[in-house]
Amino acid sequence: MDGLTISWIGALAGLAIAIILILRKLNPVYALFLGAIVGALIGGANLEQTVSVLVSGTQSVMGTVLRVLAAGVLAGVMMESGAAETIAQAIVRKFGGSRAILALALATMIITAVGVFIPVAVLIVAPIALSVGNKMGISKMALLLALSGGGKAGNIISPNPNTIAAARGFDLDLSNVMLAGLIPAVCGLIVTVIVASLLKNKGVKVADGEVEENNTDASKYPPLGKAIVAPLVAVVLLMMNPIGSLSGIEALAKFKVDAMYILPIAGIVGMLAMGQAKNILQYTSSGLNKMTATVLILIGAGGIAGLISASDLSTQVVSLIEASGISGTFLAPIAGILMAAATASTSTGVILATGSFGQAILDMGTAPLAAAVMVHTGATVIDSLPQGNYFHVTADSMKMSIKQRLGLVPYEAMVGGTMAIVATLIYGFLL
Repeated sequence: MDGLTISWIGALAGLAIAIILILRKLNPVYALFLGAIVGALIGGANLEQTVSVLVSGTQSVMGTVLRVLAAGVLAGVMMESGAAETIAQAIVRKFGGSRAILALALATMIITAVGVFIPVAVLIVAPIALSVGNKMGISKMALLLALSGGGKAGNIISPNPNTIAAARGFDLDLSNVMLAGLIPAVCGLIVTVIVASLLKNKGVKVADGEVEENNTDASKYPPLGKAIVAPLVAVVLLMMNPIGSLSGIEALAKFKVDAMYILPIAGIVGMLAMGQAKNILQYTSSGLNKMTATVLILIGAGGIAGLISASDLSTQVVSLIEASGISGTFLAPIAGILMAAATASTSTGVILATGSFGQAILDMGTAPLAAAVMVHTGATVIDSLPQGNYFHVTADSMKMSIKQRLGLVPYEAMVGGTMAIVATLIYGFLL
C-alpha cells in the first residue's frame, strides 16, 4: 500500500461505525466492510488505497477461512448424527440431579471442545437444562451461566474458528494453542460452577410450560462408544505433535499434519464408526452451511482488521501503555477483550486483535504462544453483548427476556475474566 499509514482516528471511527451499524441490524459483514471503507477514507486514504486496505485485510484471513471450512466436516458429523446429543445426555445422566450445575457446565464444555460451535452447543444442552432446572428449582440465570460458562471454557480448547484464528494469527499449530488453553479452561469451569451455584435461587425459575417434551427417539442416536470416535480421533491426531515435543518422542514430534486435514479426517472416521457412510453428503453439506455465516463474518473482520493494521492505532495504544507504566504483557489480553467486546464475537475479536495488534504484542517481548493464549482468553471476557447473535440465541434457548439476559453478562465476564487472568499469570509472567 506504498507506505500508507491511516490515522488512528480513522481506525476508531471505522470500528465505531461498524458497531453502530451492527446494532442497527445491518448484516455484520456489510457493517464491517462499510466501517472499514469509511474509516479508511476518514483516516486519509483515497479510494484506490481503501480498496488495497480491504483486499490486504481479507487476504490475511484466508488461511483461517480454509481451516474453518475444513472444520465444518467434523461439526456437521457431530451435530447431524446426534453424537453431540448422546455425549451431553450421557454426562448429565452420569452426574445426576444433585450435581446438575456441574453436569450441565461440563456437558456444554465438552460439546464445544469437540468442535461444535458454542451457540449450537448451548442450543443442544438447553432443553436438558430446562428440564433439570424445572425439577430441581434452579433459576434460569444459573442454568444459562452453567451453559455459557462451560461453553466458554470448552471454546478455548476446541478446534473452533476462534482457536484457529488465534493459532493462525501468530503462526502456531492449532494443537499447541488448544493445549495451552487447558489450565485456564479448567479454572473457568470451576468458577462457572461456583458462581452458578450461588445464583441458583436468584431470578426467575423455569415454569412447567417452558419444559419441552422430549419425544425424540433415543434409538436414532448413536451409542456413546461410537459417538466419541470422531472427537477422539481429532484430539489424538492434533495432540501427537505437542505431546511428542513435551515427552521427547521424536516420531511423535515429527508428526506435523495441519488441522485442515485432521478435522475432516476425524469427522469421516467418526461417521464410518457410526455406520453413517451413506449420509456423507448430508452431513458435510450441513457442516458447510453452518460454517458459511462464520466464514463471511471472518472475511468482514479481515476487512476492518486491514484498516486497523494499516493505521497507527497499535502504536498509539503501545505508547499509552508505556506512558501508564503498566507491563506491556497486558497488551495481549487487553486487545482480545476490547476487540471481542466491540464485535460481540470471540472469533471476530481474535481476528481483529491478532491482525491489528499482533506485531505490537510480539514487539513487547511476548512469545507467540503466550500472545495467542492471552488474546484468545481475553476475547472471552465480554463477547456476549447484545450486538452479537450469541446473546440472542442463548436468550431464546432459555426463554429469557432481553433484560434477564443482560443481567447475566457480568457473571459471564467473571468466567472469561478468570480465564484471561489465569492465562496472563501463567504465560505472561510465570513461563
